[in-house]
Amino acid sequence: MHVRHFIPALVICVSLTGCGGGSSEPEAGDSPPPSPEEIVYHDCLKKQGVEIVYTDNGTPRVNKDKPWNEEAHGTCAPLLPPPVRVAISPERLAAARKVSACLRAEGVTWYPDPDLVTGEVNDTMGGTQEQWSNFKVKHIDALMKCRKDR
Repeated sequence: MHVRHFIPALVICVSLTGCGGGSSEPEAGDSPPPSPEEIVYHDCLKKQGVEIVYTDNGTPRVNKDKPWNEEAHGTCAPLLPPPVRVAISPERLAAARKVSACLRAEGVTWYPDPDLVTGEVNDTMGGTQEQWSNFKVKHIDALMKCRKDR
């Protein structure tokens, strides 16, 4: 192959493969290392007889192929690190607040405003357990109307 044909062929090959090397999917190495609290919690589970496996980056996890050990998890629960609260965008928070206001306007007067950081709404924020249990049954029309724009 002559040089004048080789260079354009090389440019085409590089341009076709140049952007394909990266992966948009997170990999095990992308995760942060385990926190000290996670290590202490999983060490406790291990001492209680729960089989622990480790991810590629060393993060401990309960072996889900083994039966659940309720007693061990109950014993170690106080050592469990608190969940990480992930902030949502101002636009998504505004949309969640709009849904809450709409539901209240539709007669679900007990429905709470979303959490200001995560935008989540849950049964600890307002209403009774009975109201939450019947929410999707009794207020499905209001829920559909208020979430149609989401």
